[in-house]
Amino acid sequence: MRLDPALGVFRFLTGVGGRATWQAVACLPMRLVVAKCSVTYTGRLDAHLPPATRLLMVKADGCVAVHADGGAYKPLNWMNAPNHLDEQEGRWVVTNPKGESLVIEIEEILSDTAHDLGTDPGLSKDGVESNLQELLADRPWALEDGLEILEREYLTEIGPVDLLCRDSDGQIVAVEVKRKGEIDGIEQLNRYLDFLNREPTLAPVRGILAAQAVTPQARTLAVDRGITWVEVDYEALKGMEGRAPRLFEV
Repeated sequence: MRLDPALGVFRFLTGVGGRATWQAVACLPMRLVVAKCSVTYTGRLDAHLPPATRLLMVKADGCVAVHADGGAYKPLNWMNAPNHLDEQEGRWVVTNPKGESLVIEIEEILSDTAHDLGTDPGLSKDGVESNLQELLADRPWALEDGLEILEREYLTEIGPVDLLCRDSDGQIVAVEVKRKGEIDGIEQLNRYLDFLNREPTLAPVRGILAAQAVTPQARTLAVDRGITWVEVDYEALKGMEGRAPRLFEV
């Protein structure tokens, strides 16, 4: 057993086939590693990143992401939770239940830090997105005939699902509401589905991404993830009668 005081991480060293292997026992939620590395992904489409200096990010929910210095938020490669990270000396192997693998060969670690970010208050939606969620909660059938609302902002371990609904066949449906549907919205919903489908009282759970516009890339990824996407007209929704009770029915 060994304590790394710089990272606040307890680790132990074991021998596997004559090689030393580091395994994390407990660590702070967010870990940031700057390293010279190469990355190989094996799964739906095989991909390889040649050696270069990159940022490796291990998030609190277990997501492992590989970032370059260019671009904005999107990583070069990543693997969402649930997954298993086997951290070996000079090598990370990340696998998931779908049979995909992300192998990171590390030549040199330049920085290795961990930070406790605490509890995130969640995203504060802008007026249009917040209103769109409220309108859809009152008119879920606008997304699909027979859809009914069960709960708004349904809490999971990784954040709230915008709308938890039930379809006409009795299946639970998780709805993520965005002003513009992009790849990150599909990935966010997919993470929620992973957690919701672990609940025996809810599973099987399917997903719907609802947005005023959905990009072609998001549509393609949605099909790959088995997620339905729906474009909604904000002005038309406002003109539809909702389910809110009225004092006098016309």
